[in-house]
Amino acid sequence: MADSKRAPVIVGNWKMHKTIQESVDFIKQLGLSLTKDDPRVCLAVPYTAIYPSVEAARPFGIVIGAQNMNDAAPGAFTGEIAGVMLKEAGAQFVILGHSERRELFNETDQIVNQKVHRAFKDQLDVILCVGETLEEREAGKTEEKIRGQIEASLDKVTQEQFLHLMIAYEPIWAIGTNQVATPDEAEKVHVFVRELITARWGEEVAGRTQILYGGSVKPENASDLMSQANIDGLLVGGASLSPASFRKIIEYQNFNSGVSS
Repeated sequence: MADSKRAPVIVGNWKMHKTIQESVDFIKQLGLSLTKDDPRVCLAVPYTAIYPSVEAARPFGIVIGAQNMNDAAPGAFTGEIAGVMLKEAGAQFVILGHSERRELFNETDQIVNQKVHRAFKDQLDVILCVGETLEEREAGKTEEKIRGQIEASLDKVTQEQFLHLMIAYEPIWAIGTNQVATPDEAEKVHVFVRELITARWGEEVAGRTQILYGGSVKPENASDLMSQANIDGLLVGGASLSPASFRKIIEYQNFNSGVSS
């Protein structure tokens, strides 16, 4: 299981799904099923649903965050949203560097780095996503790609700021494809990420940093993934849209898939 010093966390990323009412209904249904023994539960909801989701989640301890933000202070950026706006709406964290932002919206590591620093300045925690394409994986460049993303996206991030940071390994080839890294494959990358953090920010920082796995996470593979020593949590996409399937992932301790790692 994950190191006891790193409490497990399950994060749902709804992407461009759910209206305000759908979000509130989901949270109330899920919240009523949660127990004190469950891992910490977080939801990255659409901007429009942040404030009502925060209000709905308050009795259940569910943490609400955002899926992206601009790297600038409030200003003349039509259609964008600032970190201070997310914070005031009640968001506690923001996902940055997701592959869809990198691939579809041409966000570079440098842009992600600017957003990371703005998020910290605006008192938001960060979930930084990293991961390789299928072509990079087949060419044996997984570690090279992830090293580059982490070093550039987290340039000038301090040890103290790492207290407000989680890293999510999301292999691009596994997102929404029904493919998933085996527990052993995912663990190897998580070990590599922790070693990178150790080399750059020190053993203490590496030991406390939560590293999540994402990429076609489902109830059937959640337990096997979470059984690995360096997988501290899960970043869940499509399977987080249903309260029933997301609940099964949250209670991964009780779910035996029967699949060998």
